[in-house]
Amino acid sequence: MSADKLVSTINDFKKSLNGQTIKIHNNDYSTVAHRIGIFRRNLGTAATISTQLIHQDDKKVIVQSEVFIDNKLVATGLAEELRTASRINQFSALENAETSAVGRALAMLGLTNDRIASAEEVSGAIVQQDQKLSAALIDLDKVSHIGSYKSWLNANQKLMQEVKGSNPLAYSEFLVRFNQIKNKLEANGVIQNG
Repeated sequence: MSADKLVSTINDFKKSLNGQTIKIHNNDYSTVAHRIGIFRRNLGTAATISTQLIHQDDKKVIVQSEVFIDNKLVATGLAEELRTASRINQFSALENAETSAVGRALAMLGLTNDRIASAEEVSGAIVQQDQKLSAALIDLDKVSHIGSYKSWLNANQKLMQEVKGSNPLAYSEFLVRFNQIKNKLEANGVIQNG
C-alpha cells in the first residue's frame, strides 16, 4: 500500500471537516457517514471495509470492523450495543453496532478530528443517560385530552429546545418517537390534526 494514499485521505478528511461535524456538549464530532464518504472518495475500490458479528444474544450485540487498503489490514474497530440502551436499539442494535464499529475502525485509521468516538456513538451514550426524554415520552403517551397535550408541550418545551441545541442526533431520535405518539393521539381523537 502506498502511504501517500492514506496520508492524502487523512489530509482530505481534515480539510473537509468545516461544517461537516456535529456539536455535542461543545465538542465537534464527525459522523460515520462523513468518514466513509471521504474514505471512499479517496481510495475507491482499493479500500475494503469488512464487518463481522462477534456476539449476539437477547442482551447485546458486538461487531468488529476491519479496514483494508490494497488488501492489507490497516485498522480495526469494535462496538457493543445493548438492546435495552434505547428504543432504537430494541430493533436496530445490530445495525448501530456495525455503524459504530466501522466509524471506530476509520477513526483508528486516522479519519478523526481528534475524537475517536463518532457523533452517533456520543449521541447514543447521551440518550441512554438522559432519562428526562424517556419520562417525557411516557407522559405524552398518557395524554387524554387537548388540554393535557398543551400542558405537556408547555412543560417539556425547554427540555426539547435544550436537546435540540446540544445534541441534534438525540433530538432527531426523540422526534421519531414523539411523532409516533402524536399520530396515535390524533388517530384516537385526543388531539386534532394540525
